[in-house]
Amino acid sequence: MKIENKKITTYQICLVALAVGVNIVGGQIALFLKLPVYLDSIGTIFAGAVLGPWFGMIPNILSGIFMGMTVDIYSLYFAPVGIVTGFLSGLVFQKMSVKKGRIFLAAAVISVPGTIVSALINAVLFGGVTSSGSSILVQMLSKTPLGLTGSIFTVQFLTDYADRCISVFAVSALITAMGGGMVAKLSGRINNNGTI
Repeated sequence: MKIENKKITTYQICLVALAVGVNIVGGQIALFLKLPVYLDSIGTIFAGAVLGPWFGMIPNILSGIFMGMTVDIYSLYFAPVGIVTGFLSGLVFQKMSVKKGRIFLAAAVISVPGTIVSALINAVLFGGVTSSGSSILVQMLSKTPLGLTGSIFTVQFLTDYADRCISVFAVSALITAMGGGMVAKLSGRINNNGTI
């Protein structure tokens, strides 16, 4: 199997598997603590940032299927959000340097399209009630003039943006700590001999 005329390496397969594990662990922490953020896209954003947009879509598909079949059925339905997030994170990290103040801009670019998809899934399929801690906020705001649909979109935007800010910050810090040589090796830009 080839992507962009390059063979898939063992490093890339291992990085995708690591990203799936990070998504599952992060999602379980958020679910257990009923946090208003999800923490299930850190691995997806990491894979997209290091390996590019096409690889960025894979971790959330796999973790969504796994979690949807084991502990949280809602994860399966929200897998399209992770696909959009992974693809966009790959594009954002390829096109811009994500450091310091640009983390908030990068998080906005990554989160807005996924938020639209997520809010539509939440409103149409679940009426604002999911396993996430943000469901409590939706139910509270639904009694205001926003109504249920407005509450879903408002809460989804705020929680998605906060979640992506946390995720982009973590990924940016990890990539900086890893250094350019390690990132290039994981991404397949250099091989074991150190050549491109």
